[in-house]
Amino acid sequence: MDRSPSQQGERGTALYALTPQGARLARSLADALGGDLFLPASLAPGHCGRSFDGLLQAVAETFPQYDRLVFVAAAGIVVRALAPHIRTKDRDPAVVVLDSEGRFVVSLLSGHLGGANALAREVAEITGGTPVITTATDTAGLPSWDLLAAERDLVIANPEAVKTLNMAMLCGEIVSVFDPENRLGLFSGPGSPAAPVLAVQENALPENGPSVRVTWRSESGSPGCLVLHPRCLATGVGCNRGTSSHEIMDLLESVFSTHGLAGDSLAGLATIEAKRDEAGILEAADMLGVPVTFFSAEALRDVPVPTPSDTVRHYMGVESVCEAAAIKLAGAGRLLVPKVRSRNATLAVALESSSSSAWGPGTRNTSPPRPAPPSKRPA
Repeated sequence: MDRSPSQQGERGTALYALTPQGARLARSLADALGGDLFLPASLAPGHCGRSFDGLLQAVAETFPQYDRLVFVAAAGIVVRALAPHIRTKDRDPAVVVLDSEGRFVVSLLSGHLGGANALAREVAEITGGTPVITTATDTAGLPSWDLLAAERDLVIANPEAVKTLNMAMLCGEIVSVFDPENRLGLFSGPGSPAAPVLAVQENALPENGPSVRVTWRSESGSPGCLVLHPRCLATGVGCNRGTSSHEIMDLLESVFSTHGLAGDSLAGLATIEAKRDEAGILEAADMLGVPVTFFSAEALRDVPVPTPSDTVRHYMGVESVCEAAAIKLAGAGRLLVPKVRSRNATLAVALESSSSSAWGPGTRNTSPPRPAPPSKRPA
């Protein structure tokens, strides 16, 4: 993953200003937010900022490097600077614009999925100003389905359906929800949406009416049915020494495709501690954008598995690596796919229960995961 100089968040916060007064405010915001400050060359030295010759060029260089952009500038010039780089609401960073006195803090781009609405409120809290939020669901006092999905760590399979669902909420329509494991948490405890929702069985989802399907199965959805994938599939991996990442990736993609599992529901890989330096596993996890958890032999030894192996016991001191690691990572979850072999690797998949609040005990690799391009994820 490309890392920004900032240590805040995955890719950090960038702040920009164009005038002396704006530079002073942006400096204080950069300190409060832990962000990186970008200023014209004439202002940068006096405010410990990084210099640029023109805002348009600065934005072109930094737009893909940060998750959050804060501009102390007129909205018009910010729009012109951003326009060539805007792609989609699920990929663009959060963008906030405020005046040089910090009185009005405008959520300009990626209000929900990017977090600009939350960022605007955060910045306004610092400046004592007023956050300006214009997204329809917020102004109507309703939660948005894309924001709700983000809060529950669910991946949206078909972002184009969000608009349909949000419009349904605004019109007061009943939204049918198939969520058998209550991953959204709508039907017990706090956090239920203000709009009317109806829990239904899968076969009762309307063909044309607004609906939500929460599933770890591979589904594409439709304009009227929002598909949400929970990150709940724990994948255990075992391999011979020197197995390539390509073989591991091919095996994983084959297993997910054969069993109809959603790649976006992959939460992480797990293996035995003895494989901590196995380059193929580490590289596969990096390509997938997920962490690797390493379990000691002691932690895996007592995990009951359907296909124990005398060979694995002989070399690793445990009856199973991939199945035991998958079950352990899923917090003693249900094994969905028992051990599958390729020439040099084995793989198993377990389902984390919706009540699990944390993975099983183990040690993670220290490199933070980076989002993988869709082509790299299993189908």
